[in-house]
Amino acid sequence: MHAVDWVNVIALTRDGHAVMVEQFRHGTATVDLEIPGGVMDPEDADPVATAVRELREETGYVGERARLIGSIAPNPAILSNQCHTVLIESCVLSSDLKFDPGEDIATLLISAEELPRLVAEGSIRHALVAVAIFHFELWRRSSASRPGTPS
Repeated sequence: MHAVDWVNVIALTRDGHAVMVEQFRHGTATVDLEIPGGVMDPEDADPVATAVRELREETGYVGERARLIGSIAPNPAILSNQCHTVLIESCVLSSDLKFDPGEDIATLLISAEELPRLVAEGSIRHALVAVAIFHFELWRRSSASRPGTPS
């Protein structure tokens, strides 16, 4: 099946918190803790542009140094698309929300240090969110090994 690419956003505030969302998921009929994200619209130039747009629309946050830190095939057995992880740093609340039809999202700030634990304990259950957090952890490890690299 052909599907458009998806984007997940690791959005970090200046004080080290991740911008998270809680939203109802129809497939599981549960409210899930996730990161902002969504599908690439035709007018989006690339995954980074999608991430900046989705973060602003879903949470009202904007940030700096947006960049791609990973991509994965969500289900290559049946889907043709990619899911991209974009990191945006120094995020601040600065704009109004603009939900898509049917979206009802609550925004939370959670210490970025807690993300792996939240996956491990099952508080974060969405597989593609877990992959995005893994991409983020790999980026953090790589950044820590390079002197002078901002993290």
